[in-house]
Amino acid sequence: MKNHSSFRTADKLKFIIPSIIGILLFMFPVMYNDELTIPIAILAGLLGDLLGNSIPYIMTLVITITAIATVVTKLMKPSFTKEPGFFNTLLNVSIFWTVVRVLAMILAIMTLFELGPEVVWSEVTGSVILYDLLPVLFTVFLFAGLFLPLLLNFGLLELFGALLTKIMRPLFKLPGRSSIDALASWLGDGTIGVLLTSKQYEDGYYTKREAAVIATTFSIVSITFSLVVITQVKLGSMFIPFYITIGVAGLVAAIIMPRIPPLSRKSDTYYNGEEQDEKELIPAGYSPLKWGYTQAVERASKNKSAGKFFRDGGKNVLDMWMGVAPIVMAFGTIALILAENTDLFVYLGMPFIPLLELLQIPEAAKASESLIVGFADMFLPALLASDIQSELTRFVVAAVSVTQLIYLSEVGGVILGSKVPVSLWEMFVIYVLRTLITLPVIALMAHVFFF
Repeated sequence: MKNHSSFRTADKLKFIIPSIIGILLFMFPVMYNDELTIPIAILAGLLGDLLGNSIPYIMTLVITITAIATVVTKLMKPSFTKEPGFFNTLLNVSIFWTVVRVLAMILAIMTLFELGPEVVWSEVTGSVILYDLLPVLFTVFLFAGLFLPLLLNFGLLELFGALLTKIMRPLFKLPGRSSIDALASWLGDGTIGVLLTSKQYEDGYYTKREAAVIATTFSIVSITFSLVVITQVKLGSMFIPFYITIGVAGLVAAIIMPRIPPLSRKSDTYYNGEEQDEKELIPAGYSPLKWGYTQAVERASKNKSAGKFFRDGGKNVLDMWMGVAPIVMAFGTIALILAENTDLFVYLGMPFIPLLELLQIPEAAKASESLIVGFADMFLPALLASDIQSELTRFVVAAVSVTQLIYLSEVGGVILGSKVPVSLWEMFVIYVLRTLITLPVIALMAHVFFF
């Protein structure tokens, strides 16, 4: 490791300039159309407006190509998928994920052309995924994937890792660099946080346990969506106490969740199977800032060409479009069909009624339905709560829905489609545990605000 003073000016600029651009794109909050957002989200929105109604057709084509290419890979094993590499990882998946991709293709085509039973493609099931969610993911994934190397490859994570490891390790049992994941989620979108986490895990910076904890604990719902939720339950004027409440509840959950199963039982081994080693120890004679800066410039100096930057970004985009979109289409649609057409979530919510009554939440039975239905889609609890009479109950339902984090129609689907080692069953358990942890905190604060 070089001393920071021995680096060339060009190497220092390789760290400073791309990192500043990355911060501006992913983490610098700006007001746009009277909303607080980030430039990546603005770019995604502008592209979405430009492409308009063509995006569902594009996403159906992407999902169809993915399914056909995966089936061909499984049956014919073409030469380009036999060697370890990008396309082998992308297309040579297990039988289960092959079936899911084919199912996603069928559901997307049915929804796009309104074929078969309406229950599949109605405006509250398949159409929500294909026309509302996937267009957002298409544009966000394009810009986030393309520019993600600015955060990953030019030293920014090394700097923050050294600066924040003494905070993140004791509190959350995580490396300091995970703070970037949380910040990108908080200001931008939870899916960006999952993407960032997955790439860090694949590159050997997070262990299985760390990647699972970060993706399910720090892929925070953005400020913008939090405002949408509180407005939906007709309490927009209480946004500040609402956001304080979810911040406190989220912090409590982030401290507890890594210390209990199933997250605590994840192995501290890396993606390649190696055992954990401490990557963020600060050597004697270095301050956290000096060591972080030295590591950052060292990392940035390894970037030799612009071509590699765009190749890495292009692979990120393909990985998200082809690896994640089919999972979101399949699991999101099925979850919404179950939520809208069965009493599954009503029955699953019943055990929460005594707890809600104990916490003195009015209309406990109605509130209980919303506590589990959010596993299907993050917006469903707010929709169900909009006809609850009690403002306190609507406040509690809205706050809990934001702190639960794991939604199959968005973040949950993205996690399943990523390399983050969390199964569908584990996600449901984590979702329930987050509900049990955050609900008492939120109820207590709600009673204070509505006293």
